[in-house]
Amino acid sequence: MIYSTATVPVNPDGEIRLTRDQVWKGLVLKARDARLFLPPGLCTRCDVVEESGTHLVREATIAGADLREIIAFEPERKVTFFQAGGPREGAIVNELFEDANGALQLRFYCYLGLRDKAPNGPEEQAEQAQFDSDNGYRSALLSTLQRTRELLVEGRL
Repeated sequence: MIYSTATVPVNPDGEIRLTRDQVWKGLVLKARDARLFLPPGLCTRCDVVEESGTHLVREATIAGADLREIIAFEPERKVTFFQAGGPREGAIVNELFEDANGALQLRFYCYLGLRDKAPNGPEEQAEQAQFDSDNGYRSALLSTLQRTRELLVEGRL
């Protein structure tokens, strides 16, 4: 199994300050259309195919892989991406919380396996290394916050 986690401050010095509500709106937009947040060309399709007050189902093509995700919302707190179809199974979570000093933080964590691959085999080990690398989910959190700031400045948030 793959387990990875990363946490970043929402409002580091020198950046446009974001409120919890603004970050939440950014996370919801990212769930609805990953193309707005991922590098150009990485996500070539992202369609919401089902929706309710608590979750949505999206079908996407990211990095050439077709995915089906059930995305559950705990308003202004947590977005959970359940991997219903595609190369991975398990859950990916983006969580907003305040640290002991009251500073807003954004945390990513996941618990995943690779479908049809040996547990802890070379493919899972490679995914684990990617998730934990400098280009892994920590950088994804930072780019999500940066894109949220851009959307705020553009008046699209």
